[in-house]
Amino acid sequence: MARCLKVNWSGLSWLLSVLALSLVLLVSLRSSTVDHVGTTHAPLDPHTFHRFNVDCSAIYDMDPVEVGRALLQKKQLMEEELDEGLTNFTSNCDVFLKSRGYNDVCVTQQEKHFPLAYSLVVHKDAWMVERLIKALYTPNNIFCIHYDEKSSEKFRSAMESLAQCLPNVMIASKRETVFYATITRLKADLHCMSDLLKSEVKWKYIINLCGQDFPLRTNIELVIELSNLKGGNMLETCKPTASKSQRFKYHHEIQDSNDEFIKTAIRTGPEKKPPPHDIEMFTGNAYFVLSREFVEYMQSSDVVNDFLAWSEDTYSPDEHFWATIVRLPGVPGEVPRSQPDITDLMSKTRLVKWSYLEGSLYPPCTGDHRHSVCVYGMGELRWLLNYGHWFANKFDPKIDPVIIHCLEENLQKKRKLLQSLTSPVCY
Repeated sequence: MARCLKVNWSGLSWLLSVLALSLVLLVSLRSSTVDHVGTTHAPLDPHTFHRFNVDCSAIYDMDPVEVGRALLQKKQLMEEELDEGLTNFTSNCDVFLKSRGYNDVCVTQQEKHFPLAYSLVVHKDAWMVERLIKALYTPNNIFCIHYDEKSSEKFRSAMESLAQCLPNVMIASKRETVFYATITRLKADLHCMSDLLKSEVKWKYIINLCGQDFPLRTNIELVIELSNLKGGNMLETCKPTASKSQRFKYHHEIQDSNDEFIKTAIRTGPEKKPPPHDIEMFTGNAYFVLSREFVEYMQSSDVVNDFLAWSEDTYSPDEHFWATIVRLPGVPGEVPRSQPDITDLMSKTRLVKWSYLEGSLYPPCTGDHRHSVCVYGMGELRWLLNYGHWFANKFDPKIDPVIIHCLEENLQKKRKLLQSLTSPVCY
């Protein structure tokens, strides 16, 4: 939704620090022997999603013949993945865990000693949520699922059933009815944060995700890069423009929007008082990568709690809350207020294509658009894997299931290749 428009390309110099991992990626993508998923994976339960017999390396190269084959398969095989299919599959946890490969996960010593936490705020497409967790899964990571209270009963049931099969997946103990651009979206992440801090897993970093996100890096790659942050935080944080300042300058109320089924934050007349404690405002987006020390600090900080209460009646508070408190003097992993803007293209948290910047900052979308955001198509594969971000948004199997399939295959190949260079611990 919101983003900083200023781009500092010199901020992308961090790419050089991961040259070794880039070489591994190149080897895995350019391999002349392509494992077709249809022949290398054990058949799954018939209620699971479709697999495509496509050459993802050729799609990466935009080979017109292979792209044509993939488009034909997508048209012939694509059908809705029903939430109840996941509920049925997870009714027998042993079969589910074996079929989906949860019992065959190997981790390096570095991964074992650097657990990660994930906050997933979701509301639909149960199978996509499971695929997201599977792509990031290790037994030492921990996941919190916050499902929207207005989600369908079938979706909620699927999430509960999934959590029962995976001991390191929990359902948020407190849940919100989430409305667009309101405090409810921010509170959903805060509920998961509280639950994750209470868990026995002493995770190092927390990453928040939604159901249309997908990782571009393996767990070991994330661990290496997060270790290099040395307690720092990673997120977009910029000085607010005049238009974005209107979002927190005026009082907003949750009201019905033009769509009779959706409520959102609507601006009313009164101008708000300035932020408490003379806090200087910054804006960004809803995505973050935060250290455990930072989360522990903010949970016990009166300044942060006062700022949260002040943000209650602002528009899309999750897009200024994190960007502002990470700039507070003295917080763990502080981003100094004097530091220049960190844009979304400089932060690695999420790679998003905005329709109004296509053609200038990045190539046009090959999928579809939703709320001015590209829903990726298979033509984005090379761009996504080469840009350097850790996660991307948006993906939808109803728009293009092939790109999700190819990203899964790429992660699997990289994981095997990286682990072949180490002595992993298998569970």
